[in-house]
Amino acid sequence: MANQLFVVKSIDELQAQSSPEHSSLKRTLGPFNLITLGIGAIIGAGLFSITGLAAGNNAGPAVTISFIIAAVGCLFAGLCYAEFAAMIPVAGSAYTYSYATMGELVAWTIGWDLVLEYAVGAATVSISWSRYLVKFLEYYNVVLPPQLTMSPFDSITTANGTTITGVVNLPAVFIVVAMSLILIKGTQESALVNNLIVALKVGVVLAFIGLGWAFIEPKNYEPYIPPNTGEFGSFGWSGIIRAAGIIFFAYIGFDAVSTAAQEARNPQRDMPIGILGSLGICTVLYILFAHVMTGLAHYTEFQGVEGIAPVATAIAHTPYKWLNQGIILAILAGYASVILVMLLGQSRVFFSMSYDGLLPKIFSEVHPYFRTPWKSNALFAVFVSLFAAFVPARVVGEMTSIGTLFAFILVCAGIIVLRYTQPERERPFKTPFVPVVPVLGILVCFAMMAALPLDTWLRLVIWMAAGYVIYFNYGIRHSKLKPAES
Repeated sequence: MANQLFVVKSIDELQAQSSPEHSSLKRTLGPFNLITLGIGAIIGAGLFSITGLAAGNNAGPAVTISFIIAAVGCLFAGLCYAEFAAMIPVAGSAYTYSYATMGELVAWTIGWDLVLEYAVGAATVSISWSRYLVKFLEYYNVVLPPQLTMSPFDSITTANGTTITGVVNLPAVFIVVAMSLILIKGTQESALVNNLIVALKVGVVLAFIGLGWAFIEPKNYEPYIPPNTGEFGSFGWSGIIRAAGIIFFAYIGFDAVSTAAQEARNPQRDMPIGILGSLGICTVLYILFAHVMTGLAHYTEFQGVEGIAPVATAIAHTPYKWLNQGIILAILAGYASVILVMLLGQSRVFFSMSYDGLLPKIFSEVHPYFRTPWKSNALFAVFVSLFAAFVPARVVGEMTSIGTLFAFILVCAGIIVLRYTQPERERPFKTPFVPVVPVLGILVCFAMMAALPLDTWLRLVIWMAAGYVIYFNYGIRHSKLKPAES
């Protein structure tokens, strides 16, 4: 059994698996679709809410520097993802890369971890999508019954003091099912819907930047780096670093591009473009957005302001109050595309794990016409929608972040392992300055993991323990790489 735990999958076999004559998935995605896929997963509500909080409580106007620092941390991991995605253009992302470098047990670990990132993340985002839909409709005097927009564990108190407890979160279920049906229909159709959504939310971001720029007050940037209050993380350079750790989570999603490698038309060229291109575009938009926001209102005005209120605070300094509704619409669109890409990534990871025998065959069965893993999409539509309907978002919000950072660490480690074990391997894209870049990626990501609360770590341990029970009772017995003598 020990040999089985560390058996690696041949890269030659993986490359053959991705060839058109052997791949059951349809290759329809070009570099533009891959870039918009990444932007679709990255830009969500985090930009509109976290930016104000980080500026008001940690970095002041220097939150723009924090965005640059967080982007550099993501760049380390992104460069490692790009090398793997170009060299091993197979669905599965970090799971597949780990299988080819560190063995089956590590591959299972990261595959199960990606369930945490994608499935739980999609459920969490769908709950927030429901909240913003309620807020958006209220502007037009359309009121949804609170009982049907909250989980049974959530409640609200009305103006007259009455407490209303939720029954089921139907809007959250609706958006999960809708995105799942689009994915079942086909990757090309999913990419088209994602492109339209990305155009909408990027348009709103550009409108905020373009319209707000004329009303920037230079005095709001003084001091650009507020002096530290004597407490670590409260302004000064320590505040900039703390803010970088907070806003890092606004970047989560670019790794999902790599899960679609088997559906890219020219993955050796296009995957690095998709991963690094989406990360670069979002970084520029984030910096400009933060610059305008802190230029419209003094950073102290964002203190104690949550939700999308920081944006509303900034917009109040312009004559464009209607932009508030536009921002909420962009959030709804942004969340929808995040859910779409997370569900896409989840089904592709399970597709690869099922193809390798570690999970039941149903997860790798492809629709004869649509050529998508439709049964996997359908099963996760049910699983994620049930989660979204009956579980409060606060329970799993940070689990998505710790899962993502864990994946980043293993991908960076995989690059180092493969460079020393197979240095002669052809690499269409090479991560520069190895091992410096992957080591820095590991250190930055682990530092961010270490800053997360203890209960988040405990949930990760419990989740992984459940995964190992499944692996040792099913996966190891059905693995296609299982030695004949065992």
